[in-house]
Amino acid sequence: MEVDKYGPFVKMGSGHELRFEDDTNFEESYKERALNDLRETPERRAEALEELRRLIREEKKLYLPTDETTELYLLAFLRVCKFYPDSAFKRVKFLYKLRQKNPKYCDDLLPSLEKNVFAQNILTVLPSRDQLGRRILITECGQRWKIKNCTLTEIFRGIELVIEAAILEPRTQVSGTVLLVDFAGLTINHVWQFTPNFAKLVLDWIQYSMPARLKEVHIVNQPYIFNMVFAMFKPFMQEKLRNRMLLHGYDHSSLLAHLDAKCLPIKYGGLLDMETDQGIDLWNLLCYYEDNYKVTNEFGYKKKK
Repeated sequence: MEVDKYGPFVKMGSGHELRFEDDTNFEESYKERALNDLRETPERRAEALEELRRLIREEKKLYLPTDETTELYLLAFLRVCKFYPDSAFKRVKFLYKLRQKNPKYCDDLLPSLEKNVFAQNILTVLPSRDQLGRRILITECGQRWKIKNCTLTEIFRGIELVIEAAILEPRTQVSGTVLLVDFAGLTINHVWQFTPNFAKLVLDWIQYSMPARLKEVHIVNQPYIFNMVFAMFKPFMQEKLRNRMLLHGYDHSSLLAHLDAKCLPIKYGGLLDMETDQGIDLWNLLCYYEDNYKVTNEFGYKKKK
């Protein structure tokens, strides 16, 4: 990881850089997408923020500051709910109740505590956004996942850390995220790590809690036994998410019909000259924001004494 006048970044592949952006000055394409997809105007943004802040202040057992320091964070909830304050508030409450009920997965979410999952090179954030300006996260849950070295809990916590960084990017708030899950090398031992309870937790987080627009989920290189994993998730999956899940198998052309080759690594049929083996670099980048994570870890419903 290096730091320049714009902040920390990681060099990836041939001349590419990954940095988490905080620039609120959008290009025209993002402004148009915010207006057309999210109903966002300066007036509506101000009104919705004021109303969401009021609702949060009235939720007495919830600690979530409503001053200017959390404005970008609150905008993440509003943008995912198209600036309907009541819907955004419902998502806020669901998130912090989910965290309260699942401390194993949600307490003490700090990069410094989760080095192991990144050392396995299971998680990769691509340096290039796709053709629609969306962030792409790759999760390799087959060959890279050595069960003796890394738990499913660690993988989920690592994903949470990455998403928390991404949702504070204004462009990502507007355009959304794409998840690419690579199941090459999935074995029955991997399958046994999944449970219906875990599947429900993940889908509750994605569908009702996460302040991010998950636009597509691409499943690649999945063997036949992937169906056993999918069967656990399917009962908890809403139609909206089912319609956004695309199973490609080993067909790169199918994947490239949805994601521009310029933003994908060569091993997925793309043109990006890079390997997905820089997990520690990603971890170092997240650790740069450790103090921010410490602040957000304090948010939530007050614990009963």
